[in-house]
Amino acid sequence: MEIRQITEDDWPQVWPIVREVVRAADTYTYDPGLSEDDARETWIARPPGLTVVAVEDGRVLGTAKTGPNRDGPGSHVSTASFMVDKYLRGKGVGSALCAYVLDWARKQDFAGMQFNAVAESNVAGIRVYERLGFEIVGTVPGAFEHPTLGRIGLHVMYCDFG
Repeated sequence: MEIRQITEDDWPQVWPIVREVVRAADTYTYDPGLSEDDARETWIARPPGLTVVAVEDGRVLGTAKTGPNRDGPGSHVSTASFMVDKYLRGKGVGSALCAYVLDWARKQDFAGMQFNAVAESNVAGIRVYERLGFEIVGTVPGAFEHPTLGRIGLHVMYCDFG
C-alpha cells in the first residue's frame, strides 16, 4: 500500500468512499445530503493542509486530510480526518493513514494533533487513535445524533508531540 498526495485523477474513486461515509451519518457530523461538489471542496485541503490517498494496484483504499486545527492562535495544533472503503475496514488502512498524517504533522512542526468530534460509538477508530498516542481529553454528551443509537457523546482527542 502506498500513501501519497491526492491527485485530480483520484477523485472518482475517493468520492464514493466519502459519499458512503457521510450518508451513513454514524461517524461524521457532515450533512448526509452533501453534494459531490461540496464534498470535494470540503475534503481536498488547501495548503498548509494536505489530503492523501492510500492506494494499492491503482485502487484507492482510503483517504485522509490534515492541516491546522484552527486559524490564528490555534494554528500550531493540527487535525485530521479519515475515510476508508467500507469493504476494507479493519485491514489496517485507517491505521496506516493515521500514522502517515501524524508523521507529516510532526515534520511540519505542529505541537500536536486534535480531533474535535469523534463519535463515542466509533470504537474501532478510538482504539486506533489511542494506540497511536491519542487520549480522550473530553466528551460532549449527546452532541452527536447517531442514526440508530440516538444522541451520543462526541470525544475530543489529543496527541501531544512534545
